[in-house]
Amino acid sequence: MKKQSVIFRRHVFLFAVFLLFSSCMLYGKSKFIEFSNLPEKAQTYIKTHFPDAKPLKIEKEKDGLSVKYEVELDNKIDLDFNSKGEITGIDGNSELPDSVIPKEILDYVKKNYPDNYITDWHLEKKAQEVELDNDIELKFDLKGKFLRIDK
Repeated sequence: MKKQSVIFRRHVFLFAVFLLFSSCMLYGKSKFIEFSNLPEKAQTYIKTHFPDAKPLKIEKEKDGLSVKYEVELDNKIDLDFNSKGEITGIDGNSELPDSVIPKEILDYVKKNYPDNYITDWHLEKKAQEVELDNDIELKFDLKGKFLRIDK
């Protein structure tokens, strides 16, 4: 009886180790890719909004079944794209081009923060967020309507 118990525990342990390694293989895989391997939509976005910038590195990340792309440009701007090549985030240290900010958000910031500019923009499931050069974070709904200040 003890021998069966030991064998059973050993099988449970080995199964747990197998599950752990399997999940590690599914999640968190990333690799560097060439610009030409980005989705066409992402390539067009970069060429349109950052025509003078050159990609320094492009990383394709797999997290379970989802895929995302992170692009680091030589102008110190980082771009995040989803698997379809749609922009989901922009991080910078300087002013982002007006063309990358939704019009409603840009108008709100120019009206209410005329001495500041947007350095970051992120698309979330139910909202958009921008960060200004004075470190104030503003939250907007998906249509660009102001919701609140996040500090």
